[in-house]
Amino acid sequence: MAMEGKQQARLRRARRARGRIRARALPRLSVYRTPRHIYAQLLTSDGSRVLAAASTLETQLRDGATGNCTAAARIGTLIGERVLAAGIDTVAFDRSGYRYHGRVRSLAQSAREAGLHF
Repeated sequence: MAMEGKQQARLRRARRARGRIRARALPRLSVYRTPRHIYAQLLTSDGSRVLAAASTLETQLRDGATGNCTAAARIGTLIGERVLAAGIDTVAFDRSGYRYHGRVRSLAQSAREAGLHF
């Protein structure tokens, strides 16, 4: 019996959560983070299309640090505005198996402040 790696454990948690999200049939706000950047995408309920996206790779967000809570909050605000512009106000938050703290939490809180409901 081999030990499960951190990445496999995170993906297992993400798969389990995505099954519950799929049952709700809501668009999914998915978060992905690396040590240097954070990404957010709004996907259709079946996951077939990306409706809106934001990341710290965008040129207007590259100034300063891109891997901290402040940058994540800016991404949350930006994705919130873009999702509302797409005509959607209720989403399911998919934290992709990450713990709800730090950058993931900052992104979620600023998306809520921008007007998203989840």
